[in-house]
Amino acid sequence: MFSLRDVSMRVQGIRLQGHDEMAVKLLFWELEQHLKSSSGASVVAIDNKIEQAMDLVKSHLMYAVREEVEVLKEQIKELIERNSQLEQENTLLKTLASPEQMAQFQAQVQTGSPPAPQTAAPSGPPSATAASLAQPASHSAGPSA
Repeated sequence: MFSLRDVSMRVQGIRLQGHDEMAVKLLFWELEQHLKSSSGASVVAIDNKIEQAMDLVKSHLMYAVREEVEVLKEQIKELIERNSQLEQENTLLKTLASPEQMAQFQAQVQTGSPPAPQTAAPSGPPSATAASLAQPASHSAGPSA
């Protein structure tokens, strides 16, 4: 196998004219400097290190994403439970409300005004019946937040 110096000497043996000879010499000098500064093994080593760094970043990113997905799944589960509780409370309140209270509520919803505070006793079912209706809902709904 020939070294770059041998090839360079052979090229010099071929008579090139003016700028061509200088260009070829410069080309070989640059090639020789490049090969001295970065051997094939060092380029492969750098590529391997870059690939390892990218794999490390990917694994950390995937871990963070999985962790965030678990947190979001838990939040979704809690929100579904809370929504179920609120739906049960809503159904109970609708059954306990009088037609006048429902009409007043609908009017407030349409106008966007806040609900008026209740000062008089509600004109719904007797309190014993309301308590008996509320009790099963609170047992099935679990603790409210």
